[in-house]
Amino acid sequence: MNRRLLARYVAPAAFLLAATVIVLVVRSGLKSDSPMTTTTSAVVTPRTTPAKTTSRPAVPKRYYVIAAGDTLEAIAARYGTTVAALLRLNPGVEPTALTPGEHVRVR
Repeated sequence: MNRRLLARYVAPAAFLLAATVIVLVVRSGLKSDSPMTTTTSAVVTPRTTPAKTTSRPAVPKRYYVIAAGDTLEAIAARYGTTVAALLRLNPGVEPTALTPGEHVRVR
């Protein structure tokens, strides 16, 4: 009876000790031998003139009302753009199911 009681407590303790040793050995093997050195330097200079910002003038949005028989290829050719550009401007438009009266952005 005494042996069983001893095995009941010693076996889990030995298992935990072995697991801890394995974790420590693996962890020490993963560490690098050389310490990482990080240096950061910043140079601050006062501004004497305000920075120039170059912005493009806003392009006004243009829409085309689809008529019966229109295709995106024909609309793209009419406005000097591509079908891919029209699809980017109109993400919800299905190119194979254009409805007359629907508005499509062309710019």
